[in-house]
Amino acid sequence: MSWRAAVLTLFPEMFPGPLGHSLAGRALSAGRWSLDAVNIRDFATDRHRSVDDTPFGGGAGMVIRPDVLDAAIEAVADDRPLICLTPRGVPLTQDAVRGLAQGPGVVLVAGRYEGIDQRVIEARGLREVSIGDYVLSGGELAATVVLDAVVRLLPGVMGTAESAAEESFAASFSGHLLEYPHYTRPAEWQGRAVPAVLLSGHHAAVAAWRHEQAKALTRARRPDLWAAYSAQPQNGDQPNNPDQSAAPVATGGARP
Repeated sequence: MSWRAAVLTLFPEMFPGPLGHSLAGRALSAGRWSLDAVNIRDFATDRHRSVDDTPFGGGAGMVIRPDVLDAAIEAVADDRPLICLTPRGVPLTQDAVRGLAQGPGVVLVAGRYEGIDQRVIEARGLREVSIGDYVLSGGELAATVVLDAVVRLLPGVMGTAESAAEESFAASFSGHLLEYPHYTRPAEWQGRAVPAVLLSGHHAAVAAWRHEQAKALTRARRPDLWAAYSAQPQNGDQPNNPDQSAAPVATGGARP
């Protein structure tokens, strides 16, 4: 059975959007996963198809009604986890993405306006998830981010398992290191040469260089991740000061 996703939204025409292209799009066409965009407005009961109302207690904006949203959730609810995308949610992590990829699928609620009524969050046990410390116009783009992150980890979607194993936040990097820089042809470009170790054919030396690069980038850019990495017993040879700077092993203008 394929991995199944449903997005509850006021703008179903936004899907599949980017998810209809590249890896996710090919996997969608191949039936490795499915996507159902559910229009919340279809569950409104009045002749105006109203889905929102003014907030109790006053304030700006509108709030999505609990009765309308609950009816939409009821139409798709099964054994899949229910997630609401909101800036106040728990930050999305690669561990959480891996967990979703190992399950049967997910139901995502893409909120709009000032948000959704708290009572439906509590009644349905919605997990509130955030993709970052910023505010979007609605949850649709956040839902797209979640689905893209998950789908690429589904069996058979990516070309090789190694591609995922050595990325930033991958389990092989203890879940805390950023990915090392990458290089390809030409070996010299605008006076910048590829680090010699990558041309040596010495696999152990290449692996060691990449690991050192990953540590240096993490230490310089994400002291929070570096502190978590350094605290792990198997990494006891690492400095205990997460703010300690590290000079890059090599330059070359590679993307992080």
